[in-house]
Amino acid sequence: MPTATRPTTIGRFAPSPTGPLHLGSLVTALGSYLLARQGGGQWLLRIEDLDTPRVVPGVADDMLRTLEILGFQWDGEVLWQSRRGAAYAAALGRLLNDDSVYPCGCSRAEIARIATAPHSGDEGPVYPGLCRNGLPPGRSARSVRVRVSDEPICFQDGLLGQVCQDLAATGGDFVVKRADGLFAYQLAVVVDDAESGVNQVVRGADLLSSTPRQIHLQRLLGYAEPYYFHLPLVTGPGGAKLSKRDNAVSLAASRDLEREGHLLLFDSLRFLGQKPPLFLRESSCVEILSWAVAHFSLADVPRMPGPFPLHS
Repeated sequence: MPTATRPTTIGRFAPSPTGPLHLGSLVTALGSYLLARQGGGQWLLRIEDLDTPRVVPGVADDMLRTLEILGFQWDGEVLWQSRRGAAYAAALGRLLNDDSVYPCGCSRAEIARIATAPHSGDEGPVYPGLCRNGLPPGRSARSVRVRVSDEPICFQDGLLGQVCQDLAATGGDFVVKRADGLFAYQLAVVVDDAESGVNQVVRGADLLSSTPRQIHLQRLLGYAEPYYFHLPLVTGPGGAKLSKRDNAVSLAASRDLEREGHLLLFDSLRFLGQKPPLFLRESSCVEILSWAVAHFSLADVPRMPGPFPLHS
Protein backbone atom coordinates (compact mmCIF):
# COMPACT_ATOMS: atom_id res chain seq x y z
CA MET A 1 0.00 0.00 0.00
CA PRO A 2 1.30 3.51 -0.74
CA THR A 3 2.45 5.52 2.26
CA ALA A 4 0.27 8.52 3.03
CA THR A 5 2.20 11.75 2.65
CA ARG A 6 1.74 14.60 5.09
CA PRO A 7 0.56 17.80 3.41
CA THR A 8 3.08 20.60 3.14
CA THR A 9 2.88 23.00 6.04
CA ILE A 10 1.68 26.45 5.02
CA GLY A 11 1.97 29.05 7.76
CA ARG A 12 1.54 32.79 7.69
CA PHE A 13 2.23 36.06 9.43
CA ALA A 14 -0.54 38.65 9.19
CA PRO A 15 0.19 42.02 10.85
CA SER A 16 -2.21 44.96 10.80
CA PRO A 17 -0.66 48.29 9.67
CA THR A 18 -2.32 50.32 12.40
CA GLY A 19 1.04 51.02 14.06
CA PRO A 20 4.69 49.95 13.82
CA LEU A 21 5.76 46.37 14.40
CA HIS A 22 6.27 45.71 18.11
CA LEU A 23 7.93 43.06 20.21
CA GLY A 24 4.77 40.95 20.32
CA SER A 25 4.58 41.09 16.53
CA LEU A 26 8.23 40.06 16.24
CA VAL A 27 7.68 37.08 18.55
CA THR A 28 4.68 36.03 16.47
CA ALA A 29 6.58 36.45 13.20
CA LEU A 30 9.47 34.40 14.55
CA GLY A 31 7.32 31.64 16.03
CA SER A 32 5.20 31.29 12.90
CA TYR A 33 8.29 31.36 10.67
CA LEU A 34 10.12 28.67 12.63
CA LEU A 35 7.17 26.30 12.92
CA ALA A 36 6.49 26.57 9.19
CA ARG A 37 10.11 26.32 8.06
CA GLN A 38 11.07 23.54 10.47
CA GLY A 39 8.88 21.13 8.57
CA GLY A 40 10.09 22.39 5.22
CA GLY A 41 6.91 24.34 4.73
CA GLN A 42 5.92 27.69 3.29
CA TRP A 43 5.59 30.97 5.16
CA LEU A 44 3.18 33.50 3.70
CA LEU A 45 2.83 37.18 4.47
CA ARG A 46 -0.52 38.96 4.61
CA ILE A 47 -1.13 42.62 5.40
CA GLU A 48 -4.42 42.91 7.25
CA ASP A 49 -5.32 46.44 6.11
CA LEU A 50 -9.03 45.68 6.03
CA ASP A 51 -9.96 48.23 8.71
CA THR A 52 -9.08 51.18 6.50
CA PRO A 53 -10.03 53.95 8.99
CA ARG A 54 -7.35 52.65 11.38
CA VAL A 55 -4.59 52.06 8.82
CA VAL A 56 -1.62 54.40 9.26
CA PRO A 57 -0.12 55.47 5.90
CA GLY A 58 3.37 54.10 5.30
CA VAL A 59 3.28 51.56 8.12
CA ALA A 60 2.74 48.54 5.85
CA ASP A 61 5.82 49.38 3.76
CA ASP A 62 7.78 49.91 6.97
CA MET A 63 6.70 46.47 8.17
CA LEU A 64 7.88 44.80 4.97
CA ARG A 65 11.23 46.56 5.09
CA THR A 66 11.66 45.74 8.79
CA LEU A 67 11.01 42.04 8.18
CA GLU A 68 13.49 42.02 5.30
CA ILE A 69 16.24 43.60 7.40
CA LEU A 70 15.59 41.03 10.14
CA GLY A 71 16.22 38.24 7.62
CA PHE A 72 12.68 36.95 7.10
CA GLN A 73 11.92 35.60 3.63
CA TRP A 74 8.33 34.87 2.68
CA ASP A 75 6.92 32.74 -0.11
CA GLY A 76 4.95 34.21 -2.98
CA GLU A 77 3.47 37.67 -3.14
CA VAL A 78 2.19 39.64 -0.18
CA LEU A 79 -1.58 39.37 0.20
CA TRP A 80 -3.38 42.66 0.92
CA GLN A 81 -6.80 42.35 2.52
CA SER A 82 -7.87 45.74 1.17
CA ARG A 83 -7.82 44.21 -2.33
CA ARG A 84 -9.87 41.13 -1.43
CA GLY A 85 -13.38 42.55 -1.20
CA ALA A 86 -14.76 40.34 -3.99
CA ALA A 87 -13.62 37.16 -2.21
CA TYR A 88 -15.25 38.24 1.06
CA ALA A 89 -18.46 39.20 -0.73
CA ALA A 90 -18.60 35.78 -2.39
CA ALA A 91 -18.21 34.02 0.96
CA LEU A 92 -20.89 36.22 2.51
CA GLY A 93 -23.17 35.37 -0.41
CA ARG A 94 -22.77 31.67 0.33
CA LEU A 95 -23.66 32.25 3.96
CA LEU A 96 -26.72 34.26 2.93
CA ASN A 97 -27.88 31.48 0.61
CA ASP A 98 -27.61 29.00 3.49
CA ASP A 99 -29.50 31.31 5.87
CA SER A 100 -26.45 31.24 8.13
CA VAL A 101 -26.40 35.03 8.41
CA TYR A 102 -29.00 37.75 8.71
CA PRO A 103 -29.25 41.57 8.59
CA CYS A 104 -29.13 43.34 11.93
CA GLY A 105 -30.43 46.84 12.72
CA CYS A 106 -28.96 47.14 16.21
CA SER A 107 -26.33 49.63 17.26
CA ARG A 108 -23.60 48.93 19.80
CA ALA A 109 -25.12 51.45 22.18
CA GLU A 110 -28.53 49.80 22.01
CA ILE A 111 -27.09 46.35 22.63
CA ALA A 112 -25.15 47.66 25.63
CA ARG A 113 -28.34 49.15 27.11
CA ILE A 114 -30.41 45.97 26.91
CA ALA A 115 -27.77 43.28 27.38
CA THR A 116 -28.51 41.10 30.41
CA ALA A 117 -25.35 38.98 30.42
CA PRO A 118 -23.05 39.69 33.39
CA HIS A 119 -19.97 39.82 31.18
CA SER A 120 -18.99 41.04 27.75
CA GLY A 121 -17.44 39.23 24.83
CA ASP A 122 -14.52 40.47 22.75
CA GLU A 123 -16.80 42.66 20.68
CA GLY A 124 -18.87 44.04 23.56
CA PRO A 125 -21.96 42.72 25.37
CA VAL A 126 -23.46 39.40 24.32
CA TYR A 127 -25.82 40.02 21.41
CA PRO A 128 -29.40 39.28 22.60
CA GLY A 129 -30.69 38.20 19.16
CA LEU A 130 -33.13 41.05 18.55
CA CYS A 131 -32.97 40.71 14.75
CA ARG A 132 -32.37 36.95 14.58
CA ASN A 133 -35.87 36.21 13.29
CA GLY A 134 -36.16 39.26 11.06
CA LEU A 135 -35.75 43.00 11.33
CA PRO A 136 -38.29 44.53 13.75
CA PRO A 137 -40.77 46.97 12.16
CA GLY A 138 -39.28 50.33 11.32
CA ARG A 139 -35.69 49.14 11.42
CA SER A 140 -33.22 49.08 8.57
CA ALA A 141 -30.20 46.83 8.28
CA ARG A 142 -26.91 48.14 9.67
CA SER A 143 -24.71 45.06 9.78
CA VAL A 144 -24.80 41.35 8.99
CA ARG A 145 -24.48 38.74 11.74
CA VAL A 146 -23.79 35.01 11.62
CA ARG A 147 -25.93 32.61 13.63
CA VAL A 148 -24.23 30.62 16.38
CA SER A 149 -25.48 27.70 18.46
CA ASP A 150 -25.09 26.85 22.14
CA GLU A 151 -22.98 23.79 21.28
CA PRO A 152 -19.39 24.46 22.39
CA ILE A 153 -16.71 24.87 19.73
CA CYS A 154 -13.61 22.92 20.75
CA PHE A 155 -10.17 22.64 19.19
CA GLN A 156 -6.75 21.32 20.12
CA ASP A 157 -4.23 24.11 20.43
CA GLY A 158 -0.64 23.05 19.76
CA LEU A 159 0.55 24.82 22.91
CA LEU A 160 -2.43 25.11 25.23
CA GLY A 161 -4.20 21.81 24.67
CA GLN A 162 -7.96 21.58 24.33
CA VAL A 163 -9.82 24.88 24.23
CA CYS A 164 -13.63 25.13 24.23
CA GLN A 165 -15.95 28.10 23.95
CA ASP A 166 -19.73 28.47 23.98
CA LEU A 167 -20.24 31.14 21.35
CA ALA A 168 -23.85 31.78 22.32
CA ALA A 169 -22.89 32.51 25.92
CA THR A 170 -19.69 34.49 25.30
CA GLY A 171 -20.71 36.74 22.42
CA GLY A 172 -23.79 35.53 20.64
CA ASP A 173 -24.35 35.98 16.92
CA PHE A 174 -21.35 38.00 15.73
CA VAL A 175 -20.84 40.54 12.97
CA VAL A 176 -19.38 39.47 9.63
CA LYS A 177 -20.11 42.72 7.81
CA ARG A 178 -19.95 45.96 9.73
CA ALA A 179 -22.32 48.90 9.81
CA ASP A 180 -19.75 51.00 7.92
CA GLY A 181 -19.82 48.51 5.03
CA LEU A 182 -16.47 46.89 5.78
CA PHE A 183 -16.16 43.14 6.06
CA ALA A 184 -15.35 42.02 9.59
CA TYR A 185 -11.99 40.61 10.62
CA GLN A 186 -13.37 37.16 11.48
CA LEU A 187 -14.76 36.54 8.00
CA ALA A 188 -11.78 37.99 6.13
CA VAL A 189 -9.24 35.90 8.06
CA VAL A 190 -11.15 32.68 7.45
CA VAL A 191 -11.51 33.33 3.72
CA ASP A 192 -7.88 34.37 3.29
CA ASP A 193 -6.48 31.39 5.17
CA ALA A 194 -8.64 28.95 3.22
CA GLU A 195 -7.93 30.40 -0.21
CA SER A 196 -4.19 30.64 0.53
CA GLY A 197 -4.08 27.01 1.68
CA VAL A 198 -2.95 27.98 5.19
CA ASN A 199 -3.06 24.93 7.45
CA GLN A 200 -0.98 26.23 10.36
CA VAL A 201 -1.95 29.39 12.24
CA VAL A 202 0.57 30.67 14.78
CA ARG A 203 -0.36 33.90 16.57
CA GLY A 204 -0.55 35.62 19.94
CA ALA A 205 -2.70 34.36 22.80
CA ASP A 206 -4.70 37.61 22.63
CA LEU A 207 -6.47 36.09 19.61
CA LEU A 208 -7.28 32.80 21.33
CA SER A 209 -10.94 33.71 21.87
CA SER A 210 -11.33 34.56 18.18
CA THR A 211 -10.44 31.04 17.10
CA PRO A 212 -13.78 29.34 17.96
CA ARG A 213 -15.63 31.98 15.94
CA GLN A 214 -13.33 31.40 13.01
CA ILE A 215 -13.77 27.64 13.29
CA HIS A 216 -17.54 28.18 13.27
CA LEU A 217 -17.24 30.10 9.99
CA GLN A 218 -14.89 27.47 8.55
CA ARG A 219 -17.48 24.79 9.20
CA LEU A 220 -20.29 26.83 7.68
CA LEU A 221 -18.21 27.51 4.55
CA GLY A 222 -16.86 23.96 4.24
CA TYR A 223 -13.24 24.99 4.81
CA ALA A 224 -10.59 22.79 6.40
CA GLU A 225 -9.61 23.69 9.95
CA PRO A 226 -5.95 24.71 10.36
CA TYR A 227 -3.76 23.65 13.27
CA TYR A 228 -3.60 26.46 15.81
CA PHE A 229 -0.77 27.59 18.08
CA HIS A 230 -1.24 30.59 20.38
CA LEU A 231 2.05 32.03 21.61
CA PRO A 232 2.51 33.75 25.00
CA LEU A 233 2.10 37.51 25.15
CA VAL A 234 4.95 39.89 25.86
CA THR A 235 4.59 41.95 29.03
CA GLY A 236 6.71 44.55 30.77
CA PRO A 237 8.18 44.37 34.28
CA GLY A 238 5.61 43.18 36.80
CA GLY A 239 3.27 42.06 34.05
CA ALA A 240 2.43 45.57 32.87
CA LYS A 241 1.95 46.39 29.23
CA LEU A 242 5.12 47.61 27.54
CA SER A 243 5.32 51.27 26.59
CA LYS A 244 5.24 52.08 22.90
CA ARG A 245 8.79 53.36 23.10
CA ASP A 246 10.16 50.07 24.44
CA ASN A 247 7.75 47.93 22.48
CA ALA A 248 8.27 49.18 18.90
CA VAL A 249 10.86 47.37 16.79
CA SER A 250 10.38 48.95 13.38
CA LEU A 251 12.42 51.39 11.36
CA ALA A 252 9.62 53.92 11.76
CA ALA A 253 10.26 53.86 15.52
CA SER A 254 13.88 54.90 14.92
CA ARG A 255 15.27 51.46 15.72
CA ASP A 256 18.71 50.90 14.25
CA LEU A 257 17.91 47.42 13.00
CA GLU A 258 21.16 47.11 11.08
CA ARG A 259 22.94 47.36 14.43
CA GLU A 260 20.54 45.65 16.84
CA GLY A 261 18.22 43.52 14.71
CA HIS A 262 20.21 40.35 15.42
CA LEU A 263 19.94 41.05 19.15
CA LEU A 264 16.18 41.40 18.90
CA LEU A 265 15.98 38.02 17.16
CA PHE A 266 18.29 36.44 19.72
CA ASP A 267 16.20 37.77 22.59
CA SER A 268 12.95 36.74 20.87
CA LEU A 269 14.26 33.17 20.80
CA ARG A 270 14.97 33.39 24.52
CA PHE A 271 11.46 34.74 25.15
CA LEU A 272 10.13 31.68 23.33
CA GLY A 273 12.00 29.44 25.75
CA GLN A 274 14.79 28.52 23.37
CA LYS A 275 18.45 28.30 24.37
CA PRO A 276 20.51 29.85 21.57
CA PRO A 277 24.28 29.62 22.14
CA LEU A 278 25.94 32.87 23.19
CA PHE A 279 28.02 33.10 20.02
CA LEU A 280 24.80 33.73 18.08
CA ARG A 281 24.59 37.17 19.70
CA GLU A 282 27.34 38.20 17.31
CA SER A 283 25.83 36.47 14.28
CA SER A 284 23.76 37.91 11.47
CA CYS A 285 19.97 37.76 11.37
CA VAL A 286 20.10 35.14 8.62
CA GLU A 287 22.47 32.97 10.65
CA ILE A 288 20.29 33.24 13.74
CA LEU A 289 17.18 32.25 11.80
CA SER A 290 19.03 29.32 10.21
CA TRP A 291 20.10 28.05 13.64
CA ALA A 292 16.61 28.55 15.02
CA VAL A 293 14.92 26.59 12.23
CA ALA A 294 17.22 23.65 12.94
CA HIS A 295 16.89 23.75 16.74
CA PHE A 296 13.46 25.19 17.57
CA SER A 297 11.64 23.19 20.26
CA LEU A 298 7.90 23.71 20.67
CA ALA A 299 8.01 21.86 24.00
CA ASP A 300 10.19 24.63 25.47
CA VAL A 301 7.85 27.49 24.57
CA PRO A 302 6.26 28.93 27.74
CA ARG A 303 2.51 28.74 28.11
CA MET A 304 2.19 31.94 30.16
CA PRO A 305 2.88 35.60 29.27
CA GLY A 306 6.11 37.15 30.46
CA PRO A 307 8.61 40.00 30.07
CA PHE A 308 10.83 40.32 27.04
CA PRO A 309 14.56 39.88 27.86
CA LEU A 310 15.80 43.06 26.20
CA HIS A 311 19.54 42.59 25.45
CA SER A 312 20.32 41.22 28.90
